[in-house]
Amino acid sequence: MDYAAARHAMVESQIRTNRVVDPAIVAALGEVPREAFVAAQLRTVAYVDEAVPLGQGRYLMEPLAFASLLQAAAIRPSDVVLDVGCGTGYSSAILARLAATVVAVEDVADFAREANRLFAELSVLNAAVMESRLIDGCPKQAPYDVIVIEGGVEDVPEALLNQLGDGGRLVCIVLGAGGFGKGTLFTRVGATTTRRNVFDAGSPLLPGFKRAPSFVF
Repeated sequence: MDYAAARHAMVESQIRTNRVVDPAIVAALGEVPREAFVAAQLRTVAYVDEAVPLGQGRYLMEPLAFASLLQAAAIRPSDVVLDVGCGTGYSSAILARLAATVVAVEDVADFAREANRLFAELSVLNAAVMESRLIDGCPKQAPYDVIVIEGGVEDVPEALLNQLGDGGRLVCIVLGAGGFGKGTLFTRVGATTTRRNVFDAGSPLLPGFKRAPSFVF
């Protein structure tokens, strides 16, 4: 299979046609080999606009949803980014082309090892993977200019929002009833965090981000 051609087709037919126009994002998606981050038997579907399973209930996010989150985050070349749930590292490899530094957190040891291996293979020099509970983030490296959560969530933990610096942005897909979701932008100004729905999207629930059950009296 011609993966370079598939990558080009993904950018032209899925990304550009759906109002993702930031040239840095388009360039990064066109350069990073998405197929390298999935199992060999799934490489032929790496560029379809669907979540690709990584195993252990984890997925590589849909290309359009991921690209739309990055555009909403308005990442600057000087930004420090926290990538929550990086899996095998594709998202961090993209973010590394947009930001100054990427701190990735992953709680599956095999994924973290594979991400670090691929970073070395692809000369991704400004990203590093930390093994940690995803909901905890990486507070010792905070504050962050941008936090990206790689999957659907029912709730965003305060522990992550509190790792944003002043003016920081967190982007994720917040899931509602029936699995339907919204690409959502959280912005922190001082001690206040606001949220805004940016686009409609669905993505598999990221383990650990299910809403805690409420008590009914």
